[in-house]
Amino acid sequence: MRLLTAAKSAAAVTSALLLANGTAYALSADKPTRPGAGAGDVRIELGAPVITREDILVHAPLRTVWKIQTDVENRPTWQPDVDTVVKDTPGRLRPGSVFRWTTEGLDITSTVRQADHGKRLAWGGPAQGIGAVHVWTFTPTPDGVLVHTEESWAGDPVTADRAAPQAALDNSLHHWLGNLEREAESQAGT
Repeated sequence: MRLLTAAKSAAAVTSALLLANGTAYALSADKPTRPGAGAGDVRIELGAPVITREDILVHAPLRTVWKIQTDVENRPTWQPDVDTVVKDTPGRLRPGSVFRWTTEGLDITSTVRQADHGKRLAWGGPAQGIGAVHVWTFTPTPDGVLVHTEESWAGDPVTADRAAPQAALDNSLHHWLGNLEREAESQAGT
């Protein structure tokens, strides 16, 4: 009975963290970090037990996609699982900026680690024993913006049960990208 309780606890923690960190659908856990990342760029933890990566082509201008993704306080208007977001640091997102999320009854605090305007955004932090790093890159194309996201999770709750956190993270990032695509294309009128 005790093992069942521990498994349920790990699944609840995993679900909460996925929703709070807004994570994605895995293409491959052993795929290297996106080509073109600079030497000083924040990267996910490649040795983490849970890694998710996904791309989507958004048919909207880069400025629209970037504005939606970095306007964290308006995230609840297009991300149904996010109840509230409060930005503790005024102005544009930049390294050290902090924002707090409320989702599924949980309060999460994220710290921006990199903000390269229109190109790259990374945040992360620990939550209930799981260390997460979430990286976004934005690449203009003739058809819109290729949005790539990847996130790693490490820590005892993830190591104890990799399958549930992996599935939760895959699902969360998949939905995040779909919601971002719909919002950006709607604003762009495409």
